[in-house]
Amino acid sequence: MGISDFNGENTAIQDTPFGYTMSVIGGKWKMIILYLLAARQPVRFNEMQRQIGAITYKVLSAQLKELEADGLVKRKEFPQIPPKVEYSLTLKAQTLLPVLEQLCEWGTQNR
Repeated sequence: MGISDFNGENTAIQDTPFGYTMSVIGGKWKMIILYLLAARQPVRFNEMQRQIGAITYKVLSAQLKELEADGLVKRKEFPQIPPKVEYSLTLKAQTLLPVLEQLCEWGTQNR
């Protein structure tokens, strides 16, 4: 079901493939996190927070947990002191990379 298939009469947007996609990657930070991981994985939590900038520890942690629960981000914990955790994209998330590339191309063309 694509855009041209949606008539809005019998289906709510959240019940469409688009609605599902937006529930997984929507919001202020998720696409930024995915973009960063696509460019430089694996990434440690503090490094990610520095790269993103304005995101708080609490929000970044929550967003990563949601992405992990949706199967887009994997978390690898190393049993050492101090604790070390790295994040990277899953195979499922890597299928989004062509979409991210298209968004980058759109940005280049329309900037």
